[in-house]
Amino acid sequence: MEYRFELALCAALEAPDRVVARQLGAGVVRPGGRIVDVCLLRPGPEFGDRTAITPSRIPTAAIEAAVGPGATVPVADAFDFPPERATGVVEAAVEAGYLERERRDGRPAVRATARYPDDWVGSLTAIENKPDLGEPGELAAQLRYDVALGLFDEVVLATGSYVTRAHLNRIPDAVGVWRFDPDAGDREVVREPTPLEPTAPGVEITAERPLRTDVALVDPEAKARTRRRVAERAYGKGWRPDPPGCVEATTTDDGRPYCERFDRVIDPGRDCGVGCPAYDPAEPPPTDRDRLRDGRTAWVAEPNGDGPRRQAGLSRFG
Repeated sequence: MEYRFELALCAALEAPDRVVARQLGAGVVRPGGRIVDVCLLRPGPEFGDRTAITPSRIPTAAIEAAVGPGATVPVADAFDFPPERATGVVEAAVEAGYLERERRDGRPAVRATARYPDDWVGSLTAIENKPDLGEPGELAAQLRYDVALGLFDEVVLATGSYVTRAHLNRIPDAVGVWRFDPDAGDREVVREPTPLEPTAPGVEITAERPLRTDVALVDPEAKARTRRRVAERAYGKGWRPDPPGCVEATTTDDGRPYCERFDRVIDPGRDCGVGCPAYDPAEPPPTDRDRLRDGRTAWVAEPNGDGPRRQAGLSRFG
């Protein structure tokens, strides 16, 4: 239920003035300690400069390396890493289109294909999905984490439940609340989120136990680096999963994996395979995720293409 809810919300939130992604690590001290269900990235002033570089995620280590577009730099000088790790970063950055390899005095060297823009992210919104508030699980703790850390500009809870005053009292006041109907794609704003302070120090909750909470203080510079990592991951990843390889599989018009036999959107990782009585192996159904994403969001599939380029709009979550 939560998986289908999440995909329906992602599809409904797509718009030309934003990028939508899902399942992103959003911790600073412990990057995998918090996974955000959905992230909305709104463009900043230099967003066009970022889209012009590559549609893929640029590795953080390549962005932070002592290398620019002006002159080639020996790999050993650009990366203060063991050789194997430096080689891996270079390979990933070259594949993404951010670095180019050359040889300088017989040594491997790299240069950036473009200046990396500092101000390409306008804002980041974290959305936690909880279709049924009658089964909250770790919801309150997750939202406390997000508000205390302040990594995102805003935090929102999306639910399919009717939201009562008691529900609102159980979550931090800064968290916005949406009621979302995944079948109709309709969304009601129950409470607007309060802006957080990503440029201020934050507190990362590393463990919670009865009578004890372990925390780590996070400085603004560490938050800024993590925001850039999250933004890069969001831009490169998107939200559409691969459809399964089954004769019953297809995709919806907006790119969600769908099963013809059971007549519903499916989670390929859990619903499909030898454990399904209707499973019949086949090539995955054709789906042009890049075309869908390029046409529906601010993400640009072909930076050097001749197609229309979009500017960041003024709408919020319409």
